[in-house]
This record gives sequence, C-alpha cells and structure tokens, in this order.
Amino acid sequence: MTAAERLAAASADEGRHRLLLDAITDYAIYMLDADGHVSSWNAGAQRFKGYTEAEIIGHHFSRFYTDADRRAGKPQWALATAAREGRFEGHGWRVRQDGSRFWAHVVIDPIRAANGDVIGYAKITRDLTERKLAEESLRQSQEQFRLLVQGVTDYAIYMLDPGGMVSNWNQGAERIKGYAASEIVGRHFSAFYTPEDRADGAPERALETATREGRFEKEAIRMRKDGSRFWAHVVIDAIRSEDGTLLGFAKITRDITERRAAEQSLRMAREQLFQAQKLEAIGQLTGGIAHDFNNLLMVVLGSLQLVRKRLPPASDLAPLVDNAIQGAQRGASLTQRMLAFARRQDLDTRPVDLAELVAGMNELLHRSLGPALLIETCFAPDLPPALTDPNQLEAALLNLTVNARDAMHDSGTITIAARAETVSDDTAGLAPGDYVCVSVADSGEGMDTDTLARAVDPFFTTKGVGKGTGLGLSMVQGLAEQSGGKLLLASKPGEGTVAELWLPAGAAGAEFRHPPVAEPPSANVSAGPRTILAVDDDPLVLANTAAMLADLGHRVLEAGSGEEALALLRSGLAIDLVLTDHAMPRMTGAQLADEIRAEWPALPVALATGYAELPQDTPPDLPRLPKPFGQDDAARLIAELTGG
Repeated sequence: MTAAERLAAASADEGRHRLLLDAITDYAIYMLDADGHVSSWNAGAQRFKGYTEAEIIGHHFSRFYTDADRRAGKPQWALATAAREGRFEGHGWRVRQDGSRFWAHVVIDPIRAANGDVIGYAKITRDLTERKLAEESLRQSQEQFRLLVQGVTDYAIYMLDPGGMVSNWNQGAERIKGYAASEIVGRHFSAFYTPEDRADGAPERALETATREGRFEKEAIRMRKDGSRFWAHVVIDAIRSEDGTLLGFAKITRDITERRAAEQSLRMAREQLFQAQKLEAIGQLTGGIAHDFNNLLMVVLGSLQLVRKRLPPASDLAPLVDNAIQGAQRGASLTQRMLAFARRQDLDTRPVDLAELVAGMNELLHRSLGPALLIETCFAPDLPPALTDPNQLEAALLNLTVNARDAMHDSGTITIAARAETVSDDTAGLAPGDYVCVSVADSGEGMDTDTLARAVDPFFTTKGVGKGTGLGLSMVQGLAEQSGGKLLLASKPGEGTVAELWLPAGAAGAEFRHPPVAEPPSANVSAGPRTILAVDDDPLVLANTAAMLADLGHRVLEAGSGEEALALLRSGLAIDLVLTDHAMPRMTGAQLADEIRAEWPALPVALATGYAELPQDTPPDLPRLPKPFGQDDAARLIAELTGG
C-alpha cells in the first residue's frame, strides 16, 4: 500500500471514529493536551456541559470545576494522578456553561508517546445527577426512618435475625426493657420472657407462628432487665426478601400494664355496679314483700290474740293457737330482717358505746354459742361511740357470731374487736369521714371466692335446708348501709372469716344510751274508753285493727283512705285519736297527719308503718306504731297519747 493509500485509509478511520464519538450523547468524551486544554469535543460533552466545540476548544478543562475545587487545585491533582498512576477516577460536582451544577463520574486516562511521555489525556464524564439525587433521597429517607424509630419511646421497636438474635435496638426498647443497645444486641430475644414461658417454649412458638403465618400477636407477661414483670402487647412480623427468603423479624412491644390495670378497675367497677343494681332491685322487691307481709301478719297476729283471749282457760285449742301466734311472730321477725336488708327498717340512731354494749351481751352470747367456743374481745382505748341503732346492732353482732360458730363446727375462737378509722377518700364505698370498725373474726373453714361473692345475697345460705334463712348477713349489711356505713367481708378457705361492720363515729364523750328494756305485755294497760279513728286502705288490716281496739273497750270509727278520714273529722264527730297507716294511695299517712295538725292541732295522730318510708319533711315527733303490732302495743300507745 502506497503512502497516499495509507493516508487515505487513516483519514477514513479518523472520520469513522469521529462519527462514533459524536453519536454518543450519554457520555462526554473529549481530549486534553498535556497541559489540560481541551483539544476535542463530542456531542455528549456539548449536551452535558453546554459548550459548543468552537466555544471550548483551547480552553482549560478546569473551568468545569467549582470555584472551591479550583482553589483546592483539584484539576491539576486529577491530571497528576492520571499521569502517575495511569488512571484517575472520581465523583464530584461539575459546572455547566450556564453555571448550574451536576454530579459527574469522571475517568481520565493519560495518552503517551512511543517514548512514554504524556502528550495528552482522554477524559470521559457521565452525568449522574439523577442517581445522586435518588441516593441522597434514599439516604435522607433512611436517616429519617432511623430518627423516627429511635425517637419512639412508647414502643420497643427492634429487629431479630432468623435465629431470634437481637440485631438493633431503639430508645423505646431501652426505656421499656431496661437494656442498653450494647447489652442486648447479639443476645436471644427469649431474655425478655419469664422463666416459665421459656421452659414452655413460648419464644420458639412465637417465631414459628410469625414464620408460618407472617405475623404473631399476643398480650402476655414479659420481664425487664431488673427482673420486674410487665404486661406487654407484642407483634412479630416476618421480613422476607423478594424471592421469599426469611431475612429476620421486626418486633414491636408496648407496655400495657397501666391499660390492663385500668381495664381491671373498670371491670371491677362494672361488677360492683351490677351487684349494687342487683341488690337494689332485690331490696325494692324484698321491701315491698315485707310491707305486704307485715299487713298479713298484722291480721293473723291480731286475730289470733283476740281468739286466744276469748278461749276458756282449759280449752284444748289454746296450745294450737299459741303455736300459731309463735309462728306468726317468727314471720314478723323474718320480715324485720327483710326490711333491714332493704334498708327500710325504722332505726333509732344514737351514740353507742361498743365495749359496754358487747359486755352487756356477754351472757346472751355464751348462752347462744355454747360452752365449747372461746369468745375474745379487743377494743381500742379511747374508742369513740358508733352512731347506729343499739337494738339492731345487738341483733347484727349476734348474727355474725352465730355464723362464726357454724363455720367452726361449735369449737374454736371468736374475736370481737373494734377500732377507730378515718377514711380520706371514697374507699370501698365509704364516704370520707370518721368511722368505728367493729369486726367479728373466726378460725373456721372460711369461704371460697364464689361463696364470698354471694354471701350477702338475700336467702343465700350454705347451712342446708331448714338451718338458716339466708337473711342474717343481708340484715347486717342493711343496718350498716342505713346507718351510713358498710359491711366488708374477708375470707379464704381454711383461714377463717373476718366480718367488718363500719359505722359512722360519734363525737368523743357523747352520751351513751342503753337500749330500752321492752316492757312485758300487760292486759292492765288502759286509757279508758276513747273514740279512735282507724285509717287503712287494706280492708283486712282495718277490720283487724278495729277489732283489737274495740276489744280494749274503745269506740272505733273506720276509714279506708285519707280523704274519707278527713270527711269524718269535718263532720263534727268527737274523736280522741287518729291511728293511720302510712303507705296509702293518693294521700299517705304522713300527708293526712299534716292536714289534721293544720285543722285540729290538738288531735293526736299516730302512724302505723312497717318500715322507715317517711319523707324527709315528716315531723320527727310524729308517733309511730311499728307493724305488725299487738293489742298491748296499741294499748300503750293510746294511753301515752290520750293521757290514760
């Protein structure tokens, strides 16, 4: 090949190379001379940098660098590195003709002569701005996520490797579990489980469930570093790669101890409300039944007493009538217990010296409980008096001690104690204030949880058929609550029972009044013949009352309502006493008494009632005759009110 042919071939190759380089637009490919001046320029360089070939040929390549990089000598350092090491590669910000910046990947290769001298450089630049921005965005996102996870202190958020080893740890995990990251990373997460859960394989089952189902969730007890336990809500999610390979687990734990406690308190409050509503409903029913039953007993007792008086002394029927009277009296006692439970009994509240009252009951207690039981008393010094009805309190203590005897099978020790207490908040349903706590403790068999929960329910008994009415504790509870206090029971199987009767405390040094001694019935009690207006809406009760009063020698007028009674009074009849029932429709006995006192202030009025159902504005001096009453009770009241 001649020289001319070789020259033509070389020119053709150079043209093809030029066409190739100009066709590449994703890379800036150009040449520098030995000093760094641009000696060639392709279309990609023009697109990246913004310069045309005419504008940049002969200019130093350092103009593509930022001012800071030029001051730092980075262009010269890049050429020197390429000449020394045969190649320079790096990343950095470069500047376009319009002054905008872009992130560039740069490769500089030295071009050497046959003798090895550097005669120039080949420079390739690629615009990686979009990738740089994407990487920066990813980095910022990862940093924000890291800060977010680390900033969460209410949740323990951390990762586990496929074997359950802790691989990272956030501040919430440190706060909740107590471990610093350096103390727990690399350890198995079963360290948070209780020993019994670890022995049962709970950690392994949790990971197996998360692996199989993708998620595990549970509320359970977990342990802190110091060994304390807390209720935790735990979620474990399996983390997998795109091809399904298990990479590890994401674990989130929240301390829900306070929430569980709040839920427990709410559940207890609901149970207490349900119990209170149930007892209130039963109390309403019991009170109504007792009231109606009192009216029936009034008729039965009154009629039997009249029959007994008219029987010949040697009559064979006398024992039968006496038995019937005793049965009716036992029924009256039962209704009193029912009224006590319903908190509708008529209490004579006064300051009561507990030590003196119990001392006065000593003989009664020993006679009722038997010689095999030991009774101990323990009263705090300077004990204030309790505000309650002494008669009802005696009955309540007798009920509690009899229950204690039955629980100990007639042998053991019963301790009756009393102490002063101050309640500062709403504790166990007691209003803030000063109280006297009377307790009866036994060393008997105790009660299980279910029995204890039902112990005060009316008619519930564990003594068997015919051995108890199931109203003893109900009566005690009714007395306590009607007095402004509370009955509290504590018991466990095999550990005995303690019944605490909390009663409002009276002022220190308050005068103590002994319970009045009931006068024996006397047929000689008489007020002389009187004209008495008997008022009752129940015809049977009205007829019985009239018969008893007439048998005492009085003239009796009958009225079936308050309106009828007022009509008789306004007719001008001379009447010495009005004896009226209270619970009547349209006009109650108390309302009738108000009308009578307004028109006839000197006319005595007495209420016959079975429970404390009077409105608050009823005059406290209005005399009452408790139902069911006997003939002697009526005779004493008439004598007292009419000056007999």
